[in-house]
Amino acid sequence: MTDWNPFDPEFNANPYPHYRRIRAEEPVYEHPMGFYILTRYDDVTMLLRDPRFGKKGYDQLLAARFGSEENAPGLATSMLFRDPPDHTRLRSLVSKAFTPRVIDTLRPRIQAIVTDLLDAMRDRLTVDLIEDLAYPLPVAVISEMLGVPREEHDVVKQWSADLARSLDAIAFAQDAEVIIRGKAARDGLSDYFRGLVAERRRRPGADLMSGLIEAEERGDRLSEPELLSTCVLLYVAGHETTVNLIGNGMLTLMRHPEQMATLARDPSLIQSAVEELLRYEGPVQRTGRTCEVDLELRGKKIRAGTLLVGVLGAANRDPEQFQDPERLDLRRSDNRHIAFGLGIHFCLGAPLARVEGQITINALLARHPGLTLETPAPEWRPSISLRGLKSLPVALA
Repeated sequence: MTDWNPFDPEFNANPYPHYRRIRAEEPVYEHPMGFYILTRYDDVTMLLRDPRFGKKGYDQLLAARFGSEENAPGLATSMLFRDPPDHTRLRSLVSKAFTPRVIDTLRPRIQAIVTDLLDAMRDRLTVDLIEDLAYPLPVAVISEMLGVPREEHDVVKQWSADLARSLDAIAFAQDAEVIIRGKAARDGLSDYFRGLVAERRRRPGADLMSGLIEAEERGDRLSEPELLSTCVLLYVAGHETTVNLIGNGMLTLMRHPEQMATLARDPSLIQSAVEELLRYEGPVQRTGRTCEVDLELRGKKIRAGTLLVGVLGAANRDPEQFQDPERLDLRRSDNRHIAFGLGIHFCLGAPLARVEGQITINALLARHPGLTLETPAPEWRPSISLRGLKSLPVALA
């Protein structure tokens, strides 16, 4: 599969033709670096649900990929890289803050933030939808949930971006600079949240961080390294993917003006529209598990301990699962996409991301139903796992 090169700018700009080819020709593809890439819907959903695949061995994998355990601080203690019972324990501490019922109570606040951001754009002819809307909204929301002061949002912005970028190194070889910046970002974020935790210990509030500290202080639920890694994970994951949901979604709509016009005329379509945008141009393209046992998959013998990468973006366009998958259809029914994953690691913040996307896209189209791209080819961020735009310049109308 000589065209499977996610570092190629052409691949990064439009990976879907490459996904189609590998899905058809070699759906269980052995990468030269020693891991396997899965692209079919049935295989990827099995990877995410089947207990034969998990996070066991990620401590060694992370240390190997990042050069040493010191280069990957905080990753191994994150629930993102843990199996039950540790994963169950850690997730249970924060899951109550992200239930659909709780997220519904946040709708008025999310709407207010979106309104303020759109008001700030009112007298401008052109804006960058990433910088002016898609980024500041989820950052404001997760910051308020965790108790991060608004005036310090910019302090952690670059750290978040560098940490997210460094996750690509788990599977694919990266420049040393990516790993160095990733380590610096994890150190910086850990130190930053260590200071906030100390402040919350002195002055507890009603925020999620204070609740996590209370659990940690009980002594039987959460260690301090787990507390810090959970805060970092919630903060970064709480906005990075939602930025991409809104940015990718709006780019997709502007590239399909008839679909955008349909949604602008009928805002009641927003729920199915966001699900279709997640399927069509998802913010997370790949996720990984390690094989717990020796097994055979589509004729390939896979040994225990081997990393398998499930390509969510390819699975979400599998014609065996979705009718006419390359067509954007905001009215698509029975849309069982896996943009948020599946199984025990299903995205904890999915209800929040959905609501933020629904409110933002509807509000933007209500004010500017005729907005258009300022450039035919916006630049994508150089990430293999997360798919998002560096910027999205548009003309308001």
